[in-house]
Amino acid sequence: MPSVDLNMDIPHPSRMYDYYLGGKDNFPADREAAEQVLSIVPEMRMAARMNRAFLGRAVRHAAAAGIVQFLDIGTGIPTAGNTHEVAQEVNPRVRVAYVDNDPIVLTHARALMAGPGHGETHVVQADLREPGRILSDPTVRRTIDFGEPVALVLAAILHFIPDEDGPYGIVEQLLKPLPAGSMLILSHGSWEAEGEDFSDRAELIKAPYRRASAQLHLRSRAEVDRFFTGVDVVEPGVVPVSNWRARATHEEWLGARGFFGGVGVKP
Repeated sequence: MPSVDLNMDIPHPSRMYDYYLGGKDNFPADREAAEQVLSIVPEMRMAARMNRAFLGRAVRHAAAAGIVQFLDIGTGIPTAGNTHEVAQEVNPRVRVAYVDNDPIVLTHARALMAGPGHGETHVVQADLREPGRILSDPTVRRTIDFGEPVALVLAAILHFIPDEDGPYGIVEQLLKPLPAGSMLILSHGSWEAEGEDFSDRAELIKAPYRRASAQLHLRSRAEVDRFFTGVDVVEPGVVPVSNWRARATHEEWLGARGFFGGVGVKP
């Protein structure tokens, strides 16, 4: 697996996301690109916060349902409410394998995991576009028992995978070895929501990402739903992330209405 070199002059989506969340683990190029996005879509900060809150609720749901293994791909730079923190609050026996391809993410995550109170948590450098390598990685195999249910977390990552790289096939390949009772936790940006079409703005916000290490590929509501093919979607379905098992304020709903998320159970 080729590593991703650290280049501070090229914006990286995970560091831009960190900036949206108010983090400090980003470089001038990341901040400049993020500010260009915010000038077009000021609610991006709210969308990022609502996505993070959705992740916490979905992880808590999976852990409360008895899942003790989480494979979180495209984890991003560690911040409050990481998958392992939320899940291990429910069950200290939870094991988590994080996967990301950004060296900054790996550096911060490994430093965080070196401290006490993080349970069995490991970090792997790998690329979502190579699911076979992720599934066969020695650290992943030591952390995850594929004979027992697993929660596969793909939060705000698949919209950086272009159609030509087969995003639906990637999800299918990752789900295939997981046994019945496993869960898919997924969120994805869209250019439409509740009958509204944001395609004009969507084209504009793609521009800052063209200089980044990964391009932005927003999809329609129906295309996001398609990622849940083969799993039973739990209530309330695939909805704006602010509304997934939460009572969103009008401001929260407006900020995240083009960001869909859901949880599915493998039958």
